Amino acid sequence: MADTASSTRAASAAAIDRVAWAVDGLSVELPSWGFVNTGTRFRVFPQAGVPRTVFEKIDDAATVNRYTGIAGSVALHIPWDRVDDFAGLSAYAAERGLRIGGINSNTFQDEDYKFGSLCHPSAAVRSKAVAAIVECCEIAARTGSRVVKVWLGDGTNYPGQDDLRQRRHRLVAALREIYPHLPGGVRMFLEYKLYEPAFYSTDVQDWGQALSVSRLVGDRATVCVDIGHHAMGVNIEQIVAILLAEGRLGGFDLNDKKYGDDDLMVGSIDPYQLFRITHELVNAMRDDGDPVAQRCARDTVYMIDQCHNIEPKMPAMIRSVMNLQEVFAKALLVDREALLAAQAAGDVLEANRALADAFATDVRPLLAELRTARGLPADPYRAYLESGDDAAREAARAGGSAAGWG
Repeated sequence: MADTASSTRAASAAAIDRVAWAVDGLSVELPSWGFVNTGTRFRVFPQAGVPRTVFEKIDDAATVNRYTGIAGSVALHIPWDRVDDFAGLSAYAAERGLRIGGINSNTFQDEDYKFGSLCHPSAAVRSKAVAAIVECCEIAARTGSRVVKVWLGDGTNYPGQDDLRQRRHRLVAALREIYPHLPGGVRMFLEYKLYEPAFYSTDVQDWGQALSVSRLVGDRATVCVDIGHHAMGVNIEQIVAILLAEGRLGGFDLNDKKYGDDDLMVGSIDPYQLFRITHELVNAMRDDGDPVAQRCARDTVYMIDQCHNIEPKMPAMIRSVMNLQEVFAKALLVDREALLAAQAAGDVLEANRALADAFATDVRPLLAELRTARGLPADPYRAYLESGDDAAREAARAGGSAAGWG
């Protein structure tokens, strides 16, 4: 019995060591817009206590970080988060234990962008969109951000509406005009989306288009993968593996979907898909034989991007961070040596079991032990619910105009 107990403790200690990166190394970026009143194109349901200013958005992000310990950066969306003093905003964030993350450009809400922005037939509209993204580059310099993200709503609704090939030429030319304005060391993320708001053609529709355009723009132009921006059944983990191999995976917009771009909580619908994606990332981080993929995986940005349509903002954000942490912990438990041996032997079932066994592992006790050892709540979600912070936040923010989309 003593030998059995000793073996069990040793196995538990080994497992804790293997998943420790999910608490010590994983860094999650929070979106400023994830704390405000959001919804669908049908309805935005307001909630009490949502931020009224970008400073209050940062306060909420700092609260999530305080409970989880791994959410140390907050992304901004311009012009939604424009202020007069971005250096001051960055200092405000630093005082709360955060840094400013990606600067997300918005070239889809103005009336001028009805027929596109960087791909618009009008040179004047394209120049306006270029200037908007150049401003984001300047904001990155003032805040110490490492990323400028470009997502375009550009596309067409009907066959014949515009010349599809010329739209691509306009896109590449515009991004090449923007690229020299990136501060040193700052990367450009190009995000793709299958459809919406355009319904016939989208100018950056899939990962292949984003990758090919990035190659034409520059070495620091990379691809951003939004989990919800694919057709049903697409093998997202294979896309991730290819982008890693190419050294062009920049980051993720993390959420979950059932049908389309649903922007549900991370891992809430298909956690096994998220596990398969994180397995590719962990596999690349461990692969000394592929330095390009290894370096790319270690530089990948993990940003939450979800629309809290009906669920409370703060606990939902904490849940998403925890869900990502849990699937990374499972991926870290994959027996890589056994997996590689099974793959080399052509043993399909054993190779598959190596993944299935890791996914079936309940990592919550391991993560709880690691959090406790680092002075964090064992269960951040439950700790937040029991803290009374929600009620205090709502009371402190009574009155004023709540922030929302736009």
